[in-house]
Amino acid sequence: MTDTPEKQTKPRRLVLPVVIVVAVLSLLYYQLRTGDPQSLPSVLIGKPVPDFQLAALPGAPSPTGLPVPGFSSDELKKGRVSLINVWASWCAPCQVEHPLITDLARQGIPVYGINYKGDTPEGAKRFLSRLGNPYKAVGVDDTGRVAIDFGVYGVPETFVIDGAGRIAYRHAGQLTEEVIAQKIKPAMEKAAKAPPQS
Repeated sequence: MTDTPEKQTKPRRLVLPVVIVVAVLSLLYYQLRTGDPQSLPSVLIGKPVPDFQLAALPGAPSPTGLPVPGFSSDELKKGRVSLINVWASWCAPCQVEHPLITDLARQGIPVYGINYKGDTPEGAKRFLSRLGNPYKAVGVDDTGRVAIDFGVYGVPETFVIDGAGRIAYRHAGQLTEEVIAQKIKPAMEKAAKAPPQS
């Protein structure tokens, strides 16, 4: 007994949808693997930091023994180039880059930390107790509103802020020694030469 032409074409009709699905999934996978978060544009470069006031992380460990304050946008307008690092204790790349943030702070660079939404105070304190607290101040962004205003796509992200409180550079993703040498430090040097706010 032989198959009828109708029975022979049914399996062939199923092949085309499967091939299309596999092709689309392959394309999506390729796009996800080749995306570069550092190339995400920021419309805020050259503009003042958004207005904000962030409360302190209660009980944050401090190398000086004094309470670690929160901070506001006004703190970033005092004439000195600084960094803002957006981080969370559950973020693995944040843990990897943390020694580099600590090294920048040891070089005398004012580094402000924004503890990103979804973190818990206990988790954030454990993170800083275990890895050290390099931040001049740590503000808790428990709603994520400040991160949204900065255009943060995810953690970690680091911003260079000029002395007038303008965003001079944004780095999305984990910092590396190369990124610091080739991007962050040159952006800081350029920001130091920026004219004062008019």
